Amino acid sequence: MSYFFTSESVSEGHPDKVADQISDALIDNFLAFDSESKVACETLVTTGQVVLAGEVKSRTYLDVQKIAREVINKIGYTKGEYMFDGNSCGVLSAIHEQSDDINRGVDRASKEEQGAGDQGMMFGYATNETENYMPLALDLSHLILKELAVLRRENKDITYLRPDAKSQVTIEYSDDNVPQRIEAIVVSTQHDDFADDEEMLAKIRKDIVDILIPRVKAQLSPEIQTLFNDDIKYHINPTGKFVIGGPHGDTGLTGRKIIVDTYGGKGAHGGGAFSGKDPSKVDRSAAYATRHIAKNLVAAGLCSEVLVQVSYAIGVVEPMGIFVDTYGTSKVDLTDGEIAKKVSEIFDMRPHAIETRLKLRTPMYSETAAYGHMGRINEVISKTFTQPNGESKTMDVELFTWEKLDYVTKVKESFGL
Repeated sequence: MSYFFTSESVSEGHPDKVADQISDALIDNFLAFDSESKVACETLVTTGQVVLAGEVKSRTYLDVQKIAREVINKIGYTKGEYMFDGNSCGVLSAIHEQSDDINRGVDRASKEEQGAGDQGMMFGYATNETENYMPLALDLSHLILKELAVLRRENKDITYLRPDAKSQVTIEYSDDNVPQRIEAIVVSTQHDDFADDEEMLAKIRKDIVDILIPRVKAQLSPEIQTLFNDDIKYHINPTGKFVIGGPHGDTGLTGRKIIVDTYGGKGAHGGGAFSGKDPSKVDRSAAYATRHIAKNLVAAGLCSEVLVQVSYAIGVVEPMGIFVDTYGTSKVDLTDGEIAKKVSEIFDMRPHAIETRLKLRTPMYSETAAYGHMGRINEVISKTFTQPNGESKTMDVELFTWEKLDYVTKVKESFGL
């Protein structure tokens, strides 16, 4: 029997994502000038106010207020009428030194013996239902909001958009887990005030359906385009007016959108957030590493869908264990437990090995903080960072290294594929 599955996304202007982007901008700036920095930084944003808190061990000094304001302005909160403006909001910093009790479990004389920065379990997931091995509902939800942000910045075809927005996509699957059609699309977008509420709702709905959705469809493969149909239920700004939004409408906190950041509810989640954490925190680095494993397993043809779990104890080098679930889609004559054993032989999951393999001690994190950490494009970009004393540094940074299919050959060789 067919079934429905739904995933949501939130825009870069959503208050929780504003907080994530500020926290990750701080991570990038610390790592740019001291790659060994240990950082756990949380951000709170509300009406006219930003609060930074956390623990840092670093040889560099940053103007954290300036960095926070730059992020806010880049997102698009640049007008006083938004009640949250990068040029005028207050920024309070309560960042302090990292606890020695935590640091002693991480730093070791030999980097290879670096312990995990915390206990916990992390999950990676991949499916072959999309070209980037991501769940389709989440992929579409992200794409809708990315294109909405493009329209907002163009300010041509749609001229009333403000930064805050959310999306949601519901897909009907067959009983053998193949997407059949799109059942519903939800888009809620913050907007300028209109004189007439009814006229406003009608215009926003028409613009989303007639301008945004065709631009989204044009970026998709022909197979995915066929899932769009005339019977899709559109819910556009279903509560009506959405003028008050962003941190003025809803307080934002770092790390509150962990399902948006990962797989949209598919697979599983260990509960740990990513943004604001340097890669010694396995909540982040091991989640990236398990995605890397899962994607390479599916791309190698081992299975159609897979969930990979790894777990750690704080200060301990080797993981507690690796778990693999292929959901009955394995193409080899091995149990999932036997597959997991081979996976542990192919991929070194010690914390320092993960950092090295995925180049995680580079300032690559700002780009992860909106529209998902997984399923993104692996590319090299140039980034410039400036310290309070005026010293600048320009670096080539490789983004989303965990999306590389660089272990497909090793997986095929190991499993005889």
